[in-house]
Amino acid sequence: MSFTPPAGMDKACIPGDVDNGEKLFKARCTQCHTINKGGGNKQGPNLYGLIGRKSGMVPDYKYSPANKNAGVTWTNDTLYNYLENPKKYIPKTKMAFAGFKAPQDRADVTAYIVKAAQE
Repeated sequence: MSFTPPAGMDKACIPGDVDNGEKLFKARCTQCHTINKGGGNKQGPNLYGLIGRKSGMVPDYKYSPANKNAGVTWTNDTLYNYLENPKKYIPKTKMAFAGFKAPQDRADVTAYIVKAAQE
């Protein structure tokens, strides 16, 4: 299933396959992240409500100073670019994940996170 963004939404990573993005997210991201309304934090923060939020702003999660001070507002574009290489995008982030090198994988995971983070 493809995700079509609402009007005015960034389109850097579209088209993304939400179903494949969900599979990739479950395989590579759920060890550290939840993406549920009211869900708790794990090793990484809950990603629910991510789009439009500033980096380092999930309550009750202990961020690195790098994430707190990055000043990133999460959009399709910023998430897509971050997921390529988190440590390059925000140097000294705690996120140990090396990134999704394949552009289509990044597009798919971004589409899934954008959709799931607002359901």
